[in-house]
Amino acid sequence: MIEPIDLAKKFSLFSEHWSPRVVGELNDSYVKLVRLKGEFVWHQHDNEDELFLVIKGTLVIRLRARDLTIREGQFVIIPKGVEHLPVAEQEVLVMLLEPKATLNTGNLHNERTVEPEWI
Repeated sequence: MIEPIDLAKKFSLFSEHWSPRVVGELNDSYVKLVRLKGEFVWHQHDNEDELFLVIKGTLVIRLRARDLTIREGQFVIIPKGVEHLPVAEQEVLVMLLEPKATLNTGNLHNERTVEPEWI
């Protein structure tokens, strides 16, 4: 069934940080929502590009050469193979668009690696 997705309602269903939730599928990609706060880990995605769309707040994505600041209503695409470190001083609500096989920690497997669940 085709229905609109209410982002505020979906974000209200979880409070954990750095734990993406799947809210839709688009071809071979997932549409994910995630709450970010604090600093994640340096990582890269060897085979997948990753789109970060900031719904609320301000996200900084550190690259080895410079920092990117993404504000509400803005997005950035991190190309495959680019090492990056997401940082959120205050809580940030983000929509991700990435291939279904994409791990949140990219080339790393550690305690922050999660399999996203559907909400």
